[in-house]
Amino acid sequence: MIRVEIPFHLRNLARVEGEVTLHIEGRVTQRAVLDALEARYPVLKGTIRDQVTHKRRPFLRFYACELDLSHDSPDDPLPESVASGAEPYLIVGAIAGG
Repeated sequence: MIRVEIPFHLRNLARVEGEVTLHIEGRVTQRAVLDALEARYPVLKGTIRDQVTHKRRPFLRFYACELDLSHDSPDDPLPESVASGAEPYLIVGAIAGG
C-alpha cells in the first residue's frame, strides 16, 4: 500500500481528507503512483501533470524520504520505504515570489 500526501487544494478537489492510500501492482515508480492516483480520482487528471505530455505541472514538486524527485525520471523506482508504505510519497505545492 502506497501512502500519498497531496496539497490541500487538490485534496479539496478530490474530496479526500488526509493521506491517500493506493495499491500498485508491479514496480512502484512515480508514473505508477500518479497513474493510480488519477485513475482513482479522475478529477485530478491534468492538475498534477499535463494530460498530453505527462510532465509535472509548474509549482508542484515530488518528494520521498527527504529527497526531491521532481526532476527524476518518472520510471525510476521509488525508495523501498515508500514502496512498503513506511514513508509517504509527497506532492507539494511550491511557493514562488519574494
